[in-house]
Amino acid sequence: MSPAVILPEPSFVVEPFNKGPKEQYNFGATITDIDLNEISDADVKHLKDAIWTHKVVVVKGQKDLLPAKQWELVTRFDPDAKQVHSHGDIKTFQKKGGMLSRNREVHGIPGAENVRLIGKGYQGEDHYGLKNLTVGGLSADFHAKELPQEEFQAGHTRFQRWHIDAPLYDRNPAWFTTLRACKQPSGDDVTIHWDDDSGMSMKSRPGLTAFFSTSQLYSMLSEEEQQMADHSWVEYFPHPYMAIENCKGNANGLGLAIQGREHTIEEIGEFEEDKVKRYPFVWVNPVTGEKAFQVHGICARRLYIRSGPDEEPRVIEDIPEIRKFLHNIQYRILKPEYISLPLVGEGDIVMWDNYGVFHSAVDYYLPTGGPRSMHQANIGASVGPIGPVPIPAY
Repeated sequence: MSPAVILPEPSFVVEPFNKGPKEQYNFGATITDIDLNEISDADVKHLKDAIWTHKVVVVKGQKDLLPAKQWELVTRFDPDAKQVHSHGDIKTFQKKGGMLSRNREVHGIPGAENVRLIGKGYQGEDHYGLKNLTVGGLSADFHAKELPQEEFQAGHTRFQRWHIDAPLYDRNPAWFTTLRACKQPSGDDVTIHWDDDSGMSMKSRPGLTAFFSTSQLYSMLSEEEQQMADHSWVEYFPHPYMAIENCKGNANGLGLAIQGREHTIEEIGEFEEDKVKRYPFVWVNPVTGEKAFQVHGICARRLYIRSGPDEEPRVIEDIPEIRKFLHNIQYRILKPEYISLPLVGEGDIVMWDNYGVFHSAVDYYLPTGGPRSMHQANIGASVGPIGPVPIPAY
C-alpha cells in the first residue's frame, strides 16, 4: 500500500486501559467493534499502528476467529517476512529450541500449523482437530530457588520468565505476538511473589500475561546511561536457547541465576556466523519514535559498551558480569506499579509489540483453576530493530 494513499478512518474503537491510582505503567489499550475474520487492508494498517503506539492491545470479541485467519493477519502485518513462525517450523523448534522446547511438546493447530497451542491441562475431545490432548503447561522447575508445592497449591506463584518473543539467531524478532484466549482458567486470584528478598507481590487472575514497558525503562535511565545505551550493542549466543538450556531463572523471573551452566560454543555445535545476531541496546519505535532499552539478557554472550560513535567499546564477555550489568538496569522497572496484567476474556486476543515490552506468563495450580487454551502466532520480522545510531557491521 503506497504511503501516499489516504486511508479511511479505522472502523474500530481504541480506548486506553483504565488504571487504578497506584498503577504507573504508561501503555495498553482495548479495541472493540472489529471482526478479525473480515478485516480490511486499511484496518490492518490502523491495527498495526495501534500496536506500535499502545504496545499492548486487547481486541475483544474474537471467539469465532479461525486459526487460519489469525495466521493470515500475522502475515498481513508483515507481508515481506518469511511465511513461518519466528521460531521456525515445529521440527526445527523441537531440535533447536533448547530451554524453550525442553520437556515441552509443541502443537500446531491442524491446517494452521504456524498457530501454536499454548495452554495447560486437558484440551477436550477435539480442539480444532487436536484429539483428547493434555498439555503440561509451564515448567515448574525453571527457577533456581524452588517454589514449594504446598505454597503453589495455596495460590502463591511467580512470574515465569520475563522475555521477548525472539529467536535471536537467523531470524529477526517478531514485531508483534498475537495470543487468543480460547479457554481461560477460573478460580481465585493468585498472588505473584518476587521471592527475591524485596517483599514485593501483586494479585492476578490465574493464567494471565504480565507486561512492562522497555521505553518506560529507558526513561528511568540517567542522561549518562541513556548516552551509553544509545551507542552500545549486544551479541547473542548462536542457537541461544540451546546455549542456556540447563540454566535456571531468578525467582522474580528476570534474568538467569549465576550458576555456570551455559554450554560452551563447542557444546552448542555447528552454527553459521552470519546468522548470529548483534542488536543495539536501544530499539526505536517506527511509529512513535520512542526509545526502548531492549536487551534479552538471558541469551547475551557479549556486551559492547561505549558512549559515543567514535569510542572504542569496552567488551564484557564474563557471563556473571553481563547479568549483573543488565540486572542493575532492568530491575528498576520490575515493580508492581509498572506492571500491567490486562484482563483477557475467552474469545479476546491480546497483541503486543516485542520491540517495546517484555512479558511473562503467570502460572497457577491446575486443579484449582482448570484448563487453559491459547492460540499463539508471530512471524520473524522482515526488518529487525533499528537503533538511534548505527552499530558496526560484522
